Amino acid sequence: MDVFLGEWGNLLLRWAHMVVGIGWIGTSFYFMGLDYSLNTKERKSEGVYGTAWQVHGGGFYHVEKFAVAPPSLPPHLHWFTWEAYLTWATGFGLMIVQYYLHARAYLIDPAVMPLEPWQAIALSVASLAAGWFIYDLLCRSPLGERVVPLALTVFALILIATVFYTRVFSARGALVHVGAFVGTIMAVNVFAVIIPNQKIMVGQLLRGEAPDARLGRIGKQRSTHNNYLTLPVLLMMVSPHYPFLSNHPQTWLIVTLIILIGALTRHFFNRADAGDDFGSYGWTAFTAAFLVMLAIYLTAPAARSSTGTVSDADVMQITATHCVACHARKPTHQSFAEAPKNVTLESVADLKRFAPLVMTQTVVNKAMPLGNQTEMTDAERAKLGAWIAAQ
Repeated sequence: MDVFLGEWGNLLLRWAHMVVGIGWIGTSFYFMGLDYSLNTKERKSEGVYGTAWQVHGGGFYHVEKFAVAPPSLPPHLHWFTWEAYLTWATGFGLMIVQYYLHARAYLIDPAVMPLEPWQAIALSVASLAAGWFIYDLLCRSPLGERVVPLALTVFALILIATVFYTRVFSARGALVHVGAFVGTIMAVNVFAVIIPNQKIMVGQLLRGEAPDARLGRIGKQRSTHNNYLTLPVLLMMVSPHYPFLSNHPQTWLIVTLIILIGALTRHFFNRADAGDDFGSYGWTAFTAAFLVMLAIYLTAPAARSSTGTVSDADVMQITATHCVACHARKPTHQSFAEAPKNVTLESVADLKRFAPLVMTQTVVNKAMPLGNQTEMTDAERAKLGAWIAAQ
């Protein structure tokens, strides 16, 4: 029953994370698109930077953006805050129920670093917090005034975090932590910088003071960072479902490609929203497509050498040692009440039925056993692959 309720908790948190994440990403994309599509030449009210006419849902909208703030504020002002806060909160909740409560299965790989669960959890929490403080210091330093050097430095920070995570966590735990590392930066940008700066400006306006335009520029900088990091984060957060990404021996290289592909794709749509000439930004789409093909090439499975004939008895001994604790009709592993994805491997018939999945997850991607808790060797994987290939 505890495992069953845990699965429901995981499902509900995942569902909530998707819902609020869609809300946060949607507002981010909308307002970035709105900023880029503003018409700064239209006749407008005093203090207005630009306007936009939009149509949606059978109606028309006329939007004005003030350069700093309007002369006066309406009694009701809508703040876009909880989408970001709840996205991080539900994401961290998922981290707890998926990785912290099952640290030995999902977060720890003894072959990488033999950690106790409390040590792995402490490293996780401390590194996420440290990532934000280092990023914030970089943005507040003189480097923060220079767009390209700052972007390259933040890029390097993410790659350093990637190398760190691959040295302490399991493959799937490492890459999902890179996503959490960046996602934490994005969420705290909203909580600690963007919204506080906006509230200060509103307070200045209500007191009859001239709002500090510098606060608006800082908020815009952090919002732009969030916008360009959104697509990479989305892919890294789903990476555990695709071991050819998370189990790659050069994870830093995969993260590099993910960031470049996501940022270039986002830049393409930003410039399209701005109405720029396609010739000035079209290269980003072709470059992103080339990098996708490069990623496919780099993650392609390597050719396997033959290991000779493997008997049914040999292969069933391998599965009994490394697979059946989870993949049985009545699993003995404490984390599962039923076989994951209903894949059972208790007989030769079972193994033949699920051979493609076993080949992909165990032989090629080496994603199974979870966290390699049973210390399956490459020789055993090779034998399993040879048996499957012979069927």
